[in-house]
Amino acid sequence: MRNTVLSYLLLPLFAALPFTLQAAPVTVAEPAAVAASQTGQVQPLAQVALIDLNDADALTLQQNLNGIGKAKAEAIVAYREANGPFGSVDELLEIKGIGKALLERNKDKLVVK
Repeated sequence: MRNTVLSYLLLPLFAALPFTLQAAPVTVAEPAAVAASQTGQVQPLAQVALIDLNDADALTLQQNLNGIGKAKAEAIVAYREANGPFGSVDELLEIKGIGKALLERNKDKLVVK
């Protein structure tokens, strides 16, 4: 009888546990875009450093760009050495293996000076 009573009490508890875990909100900390100073004014946080296609070496390109590995980074540097400095960021489309999607992912990180 004692087992029956315990099973009636514990069964709903264990049955509701998966629903409770699924319903728990997931909190993800997002980086703040602005920081408030003591005066109450909102100031932007440090700007993301832009990568100059005409000055960056292969390792810098590889580490800072999404979807750019060692081979593509070296291909960018080789293209620059063979054809001279880049005239625009869109010139990356001339390099084999770099398409529009890859360029769009990294366009905000790149600059040509």
